[in-house]
Amino acid sequence: MARAPLNDGLTKSQRYRQRQAMQGMKLLRLWVPDPAAPGFAEELRRQVLLLRGAPEEGEALDFIEAHSDGAGWR
Repeated sequence: MARAPLNDGLTKSQRYRQRQAMQGMKLLRLWVPDPAAPGFAEELRRQVLLLRGAPEEGEALDFIEAHSDGAGWR
């Protein structure tokens, strides 16, 4: 059976976001690098080489290992 339309003036998306906010959630939008973009692989390689052997590399890997459940790491 179809539900009666709501007359609150909000779209389905707006109501969803409102419910999420009422549950203490916050909407976060991120722009991330596109791996398919030209030059991405070269820039990634450059940054990896900068980190190789640096103390920060080991610290980051230790942190990831300590906070992961290990699933998919083998």
